[in-house]
Amino acid sequence: MRIVVVGATGNVGTAFLRTLARDRPGDSILAIARRPPDLNPHAEQVDWVPLDVTSDSASYELRALFRGADAVVHLAIAFQPMRDREYLRAVNVDAVRTVARVCAEAKVPHLVHMSSGGVYAPGSYGVEVDESWPRTGVSSSTYSMDKAAAENVLDEFENAHPDVAVARIRPGLIGQYEFGSALLRYALPDIVPSGMVDHLPILPIDKSFAVPAVHSDDVADALVRVIDRRATGPFNLGGPTPVRAEDVAEAFESRILPVPHRLLSIAARVGFDTRLSAVHQGWVDLAFATPMLDTGRARRELDWSPRMDGPDVAREVIGGMRDDAGADSGVLRSRTAKDRLQAFGRRGFISNAKRP
Repeated sequence: MRIVVVGATGNVGTAFLRTLARDRPGDSILAIARRPPDLNPHAEQVDWVPLDVTSDSASYELRALFRGADAVVHLAIAFQPMRDREYLRAVNVDAVRTVARVCAEAKVPHLVHMSSGGVYAPGSYGVEVDESWPRTGVSSSTYSMDKAAAENVLDEFENAHPDVAVARIRPGLIGQYEFGSALLRYALPDIVPSGMVDHLPILPIDKSFAVPAVHSDDVADALVRVIDRRATGPFNLGGPTPVRAEDVAEAFESRILPVPHRLLSIAARVGFDTRLSAVHQGWVDLAFATPMLDTGRARRELDWSPRMDGPDVAREVIGGMRDDAGADSGVLRSRTAKDRLQAFGRRGFISNAKRP
């Protein structure tokens, strides 16, 4: 089987390539990323191509790369810079349209899109919902609204191209140990050292906090199963137990300071508006609006079950944050002091950064 992976250097992409190399050594993998890694640990099976999916030439280049593929797995996502809304939309929505259209033009029979449990409408916090729950997103979260808009793009595509099988993966919070540095890079200004997370005696958080989570390797396993079965439609993915405030505090070795989530949202908005923080309030709002995920469809149709539960995922990710863990990938690189200083000299606070 020939599989093309778009956006292969991120949290899910690295796990997916790792899983394919282990479980499907006979497959031919073409990995596409804006910045391919310097090292290729799967060189016998994986070929890399540098490509920016938002470039003017993306459609032309993808058409040649997609020819002969049995499946295209679209994982590309942009979280930063939060102030460059045009760029986020270009990656998170417009590129989905481009990839889908080129799949049809290149006669790719199967498109697998990485969506999110964040597409779901508020109104069922702490309660499991299945894939039929309204997917109108959380209005204050650009990530959520972009994911919802991307699924609307796929609705239109499926109606126009019924010959292409389309699957949508809707996981909860995805994490692995190597994602630790990337999370710190998103959340902290460049001048703030990573070691700060080792000194959090108090964690301000709403005690009602409860989010679904799933390990990157379990998402990768689901992707392989979707490809094997040429499955279509949406699939929720998450561990059976949500991540709660107590789990986060325990992992940071902190005491909980109960703060209503509305106050946390206001604090995040003030920090973002004053350019003291890169964290948009929408992330806080999303954390207190995303429901639990009923994964029955994935269990029945993919024979999928997570090997790691939600709280264990949180502990591993926070462990990676505390250890400044990373991988040989531009997206997942370690957040070293040299890296922070170079980034700050180049762009100032990360919240001021523009399109890379």
